[in-house]
Amino acid sequence: MPPAAFESWLRPEGSGLYCVPGDFYIDPHAPVERAVITHGHSDHARPGHAHVLATEETLDIMRLRLGTWNFGSGQSLSYDTPLQVKDVTIRLAPAGHILGSAQVVMEYRGQRAVVSGDYKRSADPTCLGFEPVPCDLFVTEATFGLPVFHHEPAMSEVRKLLTSLRDFPERTHQIGVYGLGKCQRLIALLREAGYDRPIYLHGALRSVTDYYISKGFALGDVPPIGDAPLAGEIVLCPPSAIGDRWSRRLVDPLAGFASGWMRIRGRARQRGVELPLVISDHVDWPELTATISELGAGEIWVTHGREQALVHYCKTIGLKARALAMVGYEDDAE
Repeated sequence: MPPAAFESWLRPEGSGLYCVPGDFYIDPHAPVERAVITHGHSDHARPGHAHVLATEETLDIMRLRLGTWNFGSGQSLSYDTPLQVKDVTIRLAPAGHILGSAQVVMEYRGQRAVVSGDYKRSADPTCLGFEPVPCDLFVTEATFGLPVFHHEPAMSEVRKLLTSLRDFPERTHQIGVYGLGKCQRLIALLREAGYDRPIYLHGALRSVTDYYISKGFALGDVPPIGDAPLAGEIVLCPPSAIGDRWSRRLVDPLAGFASGWMRIRGRARQRGVELPLVISDHVDWPELTATISELGAGEIWVTHGREQALVHYCKTIGLKARALAMVGYEDDAE
């Protein structure tokens, strides 16, 4: 008997991607009874679910960011530990996106489907690297799913920031970063590059950074701004703080932004960014296509991002592919 079509047991529904034989959703965007959450970013980890399965770090981050109204019961699952959920065996594999991020690996009636969540293939000192899991169906994002997107090595972008500090020692370097993952990764990369001065934090970045430190990441001195003289210093802040009233306390601020979107010069100009840093926590086009080739899946589903371009590419190399057009996932949180 030929294997069942994947659509018979894994399908997009109103609340998100639903596993029928396991009776759970993966990263649902509306409250459900049972949810498996790939990582703690707010477009994937939403409040209101009755039962949540995720890595320990993702559960911690959800509690930290969502407060008292987060979810009912939480069950942590370590990486590469199989768990039987009704008729489906699942395990979580590292996704390399942020701390605690996971791919959801599902085995059902001789078929293996992998839902990657968000992921990247480049090295990150603040999380485990992506684990390639050979599969029959690979469900992938396509945030940067166009050939124009080719991310620079992160350390070369960090060196660009350090060069700017040397060239403009009289200015505060105000760098916009997403608060979960990008902030802590940039700090760790700066430390790897030998930068040992304080790195000042906007208050909105404090709680998650403190959580990373509690998990053993050596991020060095990361004080609040306070009344410190900030000429020649690095200040990290949410992207929304660039150019707002909060920035007035800085000394002739030089605006930077660490994001894969900084590959597009128009986006940098729109935000008034003088120092675009192409540092991404998602795969670029070469990494997307190489991952698809490496995993050997005969079928590819694309959840969000530049879906049609990736679907077209997969079909040209003989793979079955479809765009799921999942709602609720944000590109700008990169």
